Amino acid sequence: MADISTYPGLRHLRGAPTVHIRHVKKGKIVHEGTGLSFWFRPRTAVLSEVPVDDRELPMLFHARTQDYQDVTVQLTVTYRCTDPETATSRIDFSIDPDTGTWRQDPLSQIANTLTESTQQHALKILAILDLETAIRTGVERVKQSVTENLTAHHIGLEIIDVRVVAIRPDADMEKALQTTIREKVQQEADKATYERRAMAVERERAISENELQNQIELAKREELLVVQRGANALKKAEDHARTSRIADDAKADGIRKLAEAEAAGEKARLDAYKEIPQETLLALAAKELAGNLPEIGSITLTPDLIQPILQRLAR
Repeated sequence: MADISTYPGLRHLRGAPTVHIRHVKKGKIVHEGTGLSFWFRPRTAVLSEVPVDDRELPMLFHARTQDYQDVTVQLTVTYRCTDPETATSRIDFSIDPDTGTWRQDPLSQIANTLTESTQQHALKILAILDLETAIRTGVERVKQSVTENLTAHHIGLEIIDVRVVAIRPDADMEKALQTTIREKVQQEADKATYERRAMAVERERAISENELQNQIELAKREELLVVQRGANALKKAEDHARTSRIADDAKADGIRKLAEAEAAGEKARLDAYKEIPQETLLALAAKELAGNLPEIGSITLTPDLIQPILQRLAR
């Protein structure tokens, strides 16, 4: 708002850098621009004040989707007056020369115009979207539609930015959707849990199969070891039996040869005895017998015993 000082018959206006002042006197422009400071007569001056800084216009309105669901759209439009001459010719920005206040409410008029135009473009795009799509992608699509189609050049304004804050269904529908999504998320979590358990079971099964395979392989090796040990024991027994048999054969052969030698010696001795007279043999036998008899302390010889011996010796 311009700062106006009152003096008798005169007024002094001091503007601001963000305010465009337009001073018309008798249909002619006397002063126009931002940051002005000048004197004027209140009875002949027509003053207009147009803000040229960036202004934000928040909006909150309801829309209906393709599946007849109500949603609330919250967005903000940023605009700026870039053509004050057009703005003052289309909208009443005149101010009171004594107080510096607007005679009308031009910002409300601008807000109504922009709001209605914005709602028109937003409703048009939401009408072709179902509720789920509107919630999921509606923010970006509404922003794109409003940015591309919203214009205010006809009233000297430029749209700087459009920000769609949210598109939300009514409370009951939002709660239902949250429940559905929550259930879906829970199902996904349960699925992940089951898959993790199944994977753990599969890993345990693989480990068990691996252990069983190792046990089978170990049993096979033990079986081969037992067979090899049996073969080694059999070979050892066969070698021992062969060695024993060879030793027995050698021992039997030795015994046989010894017996043959003894038999041959006995035969030679007997053959030698054939050439010796009988008396000599008897004498030798008596000698041999005497050598093998036990020790005799005393012997009694009677004539009956000595006579036959003497007769034989005499012969």
